[in-house]
Amino acid sequence: MKPITLLIVAALIGCTDDKASKPAAPATDAAPATDAAPGSDGASATYSADVWADNWSAMYIGATQVMEDSVAITTERSFNAESFSFQATRPFLVNVVMKDFKANDSGLEYIGQRNQQMGDGGYIAQIKDSAGAVVAVSNADWKCLTIHIAPLDKACEGAADPLTECTWQILDEPANWKAPDFDDSAWVNATVHSAADVGPKDGYDEITWDPSAALIWGADLETHNTILCRAWVR
Repeated sequence: MKPITLLIVAALIGCTDDKASKPAAPATDAAPATDAAPGSDGASATYSADVWADNWSAMYIGATQVMEDSVAITTERSFNAESFSFQATRPFLVNVVMKDFKANDSGLEYIGQRNQQMGDGGYIAQIKDSAGAVVAVSNADWKCLTIHIAPLDKACEGAADPLTECTWQILDEPANWKAPDFDDSAWVNATVHSAADVGPKDGYDEITWDPSAALIWGADLETHNTILCRAWVR
């Protein structure tokens, strides 16, 4: 009987689980690599911006102002660039107010002087993330509303008394227009204008503009004097 007993024990030893004999894979807590853009993970990030305006602009992220032209809109011939930084979390909404200089509601400048005329405007902007990547530029995708148009009849440009001879259209800023959920579907796309038409100077050439950044304004460089624009950075 001893030989039979030995055979049974040997058989039982041969039935051990192969999986139990293999070493377990080492555990790891490493997170997967990510190429998420700064600020896109719900955390605030730093962005830098460059803008140039003829004559004046202010920028808001949502309703928070992050930039106002350092030269007052009441200053004639003010063409200057501004560079600044701000904190934001993607997606964020860029709101811009841009104004051309005008002496009064008629939309004219240098009234009573030999060079009395309609002014002309222009605006360009670019925004970069902390890695230096361009995340937004002024272009035809921006949604805009012109709230001051003057003169409505360009023939009054040489009027002796523009406030009585010219006409204009002035709208109030829409309530809550800087809010993310504001309905801007009735606003129009910004108009892209050439550098030849805008004639940018005084600070414009001091900035290296991304090739995709465009000079924008309302449809008419001369009579569109105050413009509101909105653009999302996704």
